Amino acid sequence: MLARTVRRCILRGLILLLVPLAAALGAANSTADGPPALIDRQLFFGDPEISGAGISPDGRFISFLRPYHGVRNIWVKLRDAAFDRARPVTADASRPIGQYLWSQDSRFLLYTQDQGGDENFNLYAVEVTAAPEPGNEVPPARNLTNLRGVTTALYFVARNNPDIVYIGLNDRDRAWDDLYEVHLSTGQKTLLKKNDERISFWMFDLGGNLRLAQRAAPNGDTQILRVDPDGYKQIYQCTVFETCNLLAFDPDGRHVYLMTNAGRGTNAIHIGLLDTMTGQERPVVSAPGGRVDIASAVVSAQTQQLVGAMYFDEMRHYIWLDKSLEADYRFVRQHTPAAGLDVLPLGGTRDHRWWLVTFSSDTEPGATYLLDRQTRTLAFQFSVRQALPRPSLARMQPIRYRSSDALEIPAYLTLPVGVEPRGLPLVVMPHGGPWSRDVWGYNPWTQFFANRGLAVLQPNFRGSTGYGKRYVDAGNRQWGEKMQDDITAGVRDLIAKGIVDPHRVAIFGGSYGGYAALAGVTFTPELYRAAVDFVGPTSLITLVTSLPPYWAPIHRMFVERTGDPATPEGRAQLARQSPLNFVQRIHTPMIVIQGANDPRVKREESDSIVRALYERGFPVEYLVADNEGHGFVTPVSQQAMWAEIERFFAAQLGTRFQATVPPQVAERIATLKVEPAHLNAVESQRGQAKSTP
Repeated sequence: MLARTVRRCILRGLILLLVPLAAALGAANSTADGPPALIDRQLFFGDPEISGAGISPDGRFISFLRPYHGVRNIWVKLRDAAFDRARPVTADASRPIGQYLWSQDSRFLLYTQDQGGDENFNLYAVEVTAAPEPGNEVPPARNLTNLRGVTTALYFVARNNPDIVYIGLNDRDRAWDDLYEVHLSTGQKTLLKKNDERISFWMFDLGGNLRLAQRAAPNGDTQILRVDPDGYKQIYQCTVFETCNLLAFDPDGRHVYLMTNAGRGTNAIHIGLLDTMTGQERPVVSAPGGRVDIASAVVSAQTQQLVGAMYFDEMRHYIWLDKSLEADYRFVRQHTPAAGLDVLPLGGTRDHRWWLVTFSSDTEPGATYLLDRQTRTLAFQFSVRQALPRPSLARMQPIRYRSSDALEIPAYLTLPVGVEPRGLPLVVMPHGGPWSRDVWGYNPWTQFFANRGLAVLQPNFRGSTGYGKRYVDAGNRQWGEKMQDDITAGVRDLIAKGIVDPHRVAIFGGSYGGYAALAGVTFTPELYRAAVDFVGPTSLITLVTSLPPYWAPIHRMFVERTGDPATPEGRAQLARQSPLNFVQRIHTPMIVIQGANDPRVKREESDSIVRALYERGFPVEYLVADNEGHGFVTPVSQQAMWAEIERFFAAQLGTRFQATVPPQVAERIATLKVEPAHLNAVESQRGQAKSTP
């Protein structure tokens, strides 16, 4: 999805591919009886029976997500109780709950919710042990912010006073958050700081004292400020093309951990320790050789000390600074339930006795266990999507290839099970962001396509994060050009090696990936037989000039990396890279998919290109969800979208597909379909609504 690096809303988020390698991959995926049976879409895109586990800080409860009356909600059970003894604690019927957080005293669960994907998130709290209201099965969930058209940032959950959280609200100024203190038990809200200084993030020490802030300078630089009684004092800075993000205070109260690649010619992001008095920073941990970025920090819930870090190369790796935790991690790895599984610690109790860990892989969505560090025992909790047939899933192989200017591009290739890797249909799937990356692991989109018989290429084109500053910077202002060349080169490489049929290549992506799909059929139309654009921008000028106001902290970065429409050169560049301006080149069959409430890539982006293609006399299918935003989160919308994509690819590429569609999904498909001929009436109604006082 289009990058959202602002700390907002949700509880703030090999060298060669040769034919022998293709043969080896085919052998790894082979079955004696050919390709496996089709896997029902519901198993990929329906709500999982159980997911999203957490453990309360005191270790009494395990929380998780499970459907309640058909909508994903939060459930809780005692740590040692069976899951069939769990009870729901929320009953939101409007939209699935995605993320939640425990209060430090294990009394409350906090979660955020928007309306139909508009990203105006309110913060809710539910007291876990409270009695249900009369006539209800769940305790009352209180809306702590209760504002319309306003989004909430959760900055800090106090340890010394667990009834208090600190949040940001953009109710006064849509671009910048004012800082509030909120009492969970009463909902009392107190304004602490009015934000007139372009503050993008507030930082508290372990005692709950406001100590630091991050400011987005008008030129896009990030400034770290000390909050003194007489005002702000700048102590650190990085440029618009660098990273410096605060993580957590060290227990000594003077130093703070941060992710940075600022200054000194540093390429990869490392974790440093910043002296808040002198502004001096020293590196603490970096990936071996400094070749890739540190992705996240592991901070002790007990001591608040930095105890480890995680980074991605081709796969996930951990660096442990705490030897006892490293020993436990190694113990867990030695007791994986099957070979080849990755271990992801989900979180632990404040005393560090209990850990929740998940074993996962490219063919394992996740099996969650509870580790008792005291007795060195692992207790199985649940598997995500238990009914999904793991042996039928396909392996995801890291590969590398050269782009048009000889830049080496890291990517992942997934080949269908039980099929010789020769002359396969391919879907290339560029990731969103674009300042993000694909990683090795279970991906339902990838597995769905592979089960239908397609090879799947996921290129980490230049501009992707994780590979150091130079690799990100290589994508600056290269939308549709060198970034697109990286995608094209991967397709042509697989064709040249005989793995892919040149006449059966599709491109699909969401957000930036949707843009890349449109750019592919616009700038290299001979390459693709089918394309699907999911919430992708069509005009880079309107994209950059209509970013949501709360993106103000990263607006300058977005402009510098994408292009500046305020300058003649920048405007010409963005126009040159906009698929909407070249619809006459498109002759690839296409589906365009849009959320009506998307605040990042607004519906007008998709309407414009669908209308232009229709007026040119070129057929295009158009799906619009009235209750979705920048991506679809409701299971019925997801299943409807994928049923249409599956049908479309089968028609264009000759791939396998599931013909049956459940009645509720068929009904949803009917409501999603928009006739291009009706778009002028839609635009007229939209204009009338805007002009109404």
